[in-house]
Amino acid sequence: MDYSRLYKPAGLPLAVRSIAVLLLLTAAALAVHGYHIGVEDQAIYLPAVKLDLDSSLYSHDREFFLPQTRPTLIDEAVAATVRTTHGSVEWAVFAWHVGSLFLFLFGCLQVARRIFLRECARWAGVSLVTTLLTIPVTGTALYLIDQYLHPRALATAFILFAAAELLPDERKARTTLAGWVRIALWVVLAALVHIQMAFFGVLLLVFLVFPFEEIFPWERQADRHIDAEVGSEVGVLAAATLLMPLGTLFQSAPPEWREAMLTRSQHFLLRWEWYEWLGVFAPMALLWWFALIGKRMESPALALLCRRLTYLAIFVFVGAAITTIPSRFERLTPFQPMRMFHLIYVLMFLVMGGLLGEYVLQKKVWRWVALFLPICAGMFYAQRELFPSTRHIEWPGRSTGNGWVEAFAWVRKNTPKDAFFAMDPHYISSNGEDYHGFRGLAERGQMADRDKDPGVVTLFPAIAPLWHRQVYALDGWAGFNGGDFHRLHTDFGVNWVILAVSSRTPSGADSAKKGLDCPYRNSAVFVCKVE
Repeated sequence: MDYSRLYKPAGLPLAVRSIAVLLLLTAAALAVHGYHIGVEDQAIYLPAVKLDLDSSLYSHDREFFLPQTRPTLIDEAVAATVRTTHGSVEWAVFAWHVGSLFLFLFGCLQVARRIFLRECARWAGVSLVTTLLTIPVTGTALYLIDQYLHPRALATAFILFAAAELLPDERKARTTLAGWVRIALWVVLAALVHIQMAFFGVLLLVFLVFPFEEIFPWERQADRHIDAEVGSEVGVLAAATLLMPLGTLFQSAPPEWREAMLTRSQHFLLRWEWYEWLGVFAPMALLWWFALIGKRMESPALALLCRRLTYLAIFVFVGAAITTIPSRFERLTPFQPMRMFHLIYVLMFLVMGGLLGEYVLQKKVWRWVALFLPICAGMFYAQRELFPSTRHIEWPGRSTGNGWVEAFAWVRKNTPKDAFFAMDPHYISSNGEDYHGFRGLAERGQMADRDKDPGVVTLFPAIAPLWHRQVYALDGWAGFNGGDFHRLHTDFGVNWVILAVSSRTPSGADSAKKGLDCPYRNSAVFVCKVE
């Protein structure tokens, strides 16, 4: 097989053509998977951006998002974009999301260029990943890429660039010094935006270069392109990488921390459903099969990648079983080792699409349409079911069609910056709310909730007592009356509440009797002031 064609420097027309196709795929990703602002994990990251731009915000509750965002630079980068362009936060967040999507797909293309010779195989791999961006990664509560700006997407792109540097080719026997410098740079950039993804990325790189031929006889011939001289350095790096979280075992945690931790079922393997277990073992079998195909194709990079991903999947599963099943190691559960499967899934679908392009799709347009059109339709339908009360793409500056989000916008424009809100501790999963976080969209403080805030508490146990006290103060929210609201005002400084519209919601004279003045209402919620 002539590998010189695979690594022939691309001329300007080819480079421009590749960029154009990547832009089209980025647009297709938006069209299929949608875009949302302030949802799910962005309930943590968006307030950090707002706080960088206005330090007077969130005087009551910044403890529930700052600890997780402080070690990263993604919020500062978005805030700097707003200051530089004098534009809105919404447009800056959208631009960073689109840029992250583009770089992620570019990273997939770089890996595909290492493992596939034919252009149709490379683009089929990238296309399959594009159509499956919001497919769940077994029981980890992750997608390949979220429908909103998340630093994980950008960090994953950097890790893919680093992985592409390590995959073997016929031009060189080992990674050059310049290559190692680029790898180090990509890892540092990943760590600056998402530390956990950088940790997983280093683990992936370790498995790509570790001298398995010294352990497994069948690897000796297969891995002739891997550096034999980096074995000792890799061993040190692997040990350092794997020992990093163990310091957590020596940190004490208050009893309230365990209650927050138990709200995250994805942390515990024994609480996974049967189909989530299938999502663990099926990729191992598929990747080993793909490795055999790569060997028949005489593609050392493809065979190496798939074998090493298989070893990595087995290693991660064993490590997760050890750290999440025995109660003595429960302090390690917030590190969620099974989330390593995120990178494994990305690369598995990239390889799967490339093999489909190589053997099935080839250059037959109707085959591409027959494969990808049903997948796109299915993924689009799933996203509409997930966010049924919100427009599929929440364009910056335009109405989202969601009553809760409209109420949050009213709060942002019509209440003092130091206003402190209380609402149903499960509000984010309420019917019609569609997982939009209050803090980021309303730019106001709120009492702790039981859906998103526990995720931060599990990583930073020091705030567990505060979280516990606030969420228990909201127990029985559906039956709250005037006395309960005044108790929240006295104990926590709450001076505003948001109530979902229902048959129990006070209105008119009833609101006045309960000590509530409700200056805003729509079809979804009331916004009321506690007098």
